[in-house]
Amino acid sequence: MAGPTQRTLRKLANPNVTQQPLCIQFPTTEVNFELKAGLIHLLPTFRGLAGENPYKHLKEFHIVYRAMKPQGITEEQISLRAFPFSLADKAKDWLYYLPSETITNWNDMKQQFLEKFFPASRAANIRKDICGNPTVTGREFV
Repeated sequence: MAGPTQRTLRKLANPNVTQQPLCIQFPTTEVNFELKAGLIHLLPTFRGLAGENPYKHLKEFHIVYRAMKPQGITEEQISLRAFPFSLADKAKDWLYYLPSETITNWNDMKQQFLEKFFPASRAANIRKDICGNPTVTGREFV
């Protein structure tokens, strides 16, 4: 009976150089296209910092990717390919650590993004601040 393969400590300590596929499963396209570097540069950047607004980022991203959509390419295809270029720092780390091929469409991406960077607890805290703040009167919302 053959036993398990013996590996030295050196081999066990070597880094794993096989790259895990990205979490996005890109839709197939009939038209070949590439994102132009000049257009990628126009994308807004979201870093995942506490003061950033993920809803605003999605709106700004939408404006830019709509302008860069080539003929024959759907919004789904361009948005999924361009979105990773709009992330940096903590937000890009989040994207890279999502399980492989779990994002299959743009709505999945937006939902995952908002759940991470605008969780329900944040909305509840904002609601609590508005409702529980004695200095807020009805006149300020008119």
